[in-house]
Amino acid sequence: MNHTNPFEAEWLAPELAPVLLAVICLAVAGTTILFGAAIVAYSRRRTTRYLLITIVLGLLVARSLVGLGTVFGLVPMTIHHLVEHSSDFAIAVLVLYAVYRSGTVVPAE
Repeated sequence: MNHTNPFEAEWLAPELAPVLLAVICLAVAGTTILFGAAIVAYSRRRTTRYLLITIVLGLLVARSLVGLGTVFGLVPMTIHHLVEHSSDFAIAVLVLYAVYRSGTVVPAE
C-alpha cells in the first residue's frame, strides 16, 4: 500500500514553474510602477491618505519580492509565509484605516 505524506510532496509541479515565475515577475514590475506613482502622488499631496496608500503599495512590492526570492530558493518557505500573511494583515488594516479616515461626504442641498 502506498501512503503519500502530503508534507513530502513538491510544492510546485516543474511544468508550472515558468508560469509562476512570469506571474511573479509581472507582479513585481506592476507593483513597483504603482509604488513609484504613489511616491510621486504623495510628494505632491502630502496627506495621510496618500501616505497610507503609498505604504500599502510598498508592502505589495515587498510581498512580491519575497515571492520571487522564494521561487529562486533565497527565502525559506516559512519566512515566505510569515512575511506574506503579515503583509496581508497590514495591508488590510491600512486600507480600512484609510477608508475610516476618509469620513462621510455630506451632499450639498
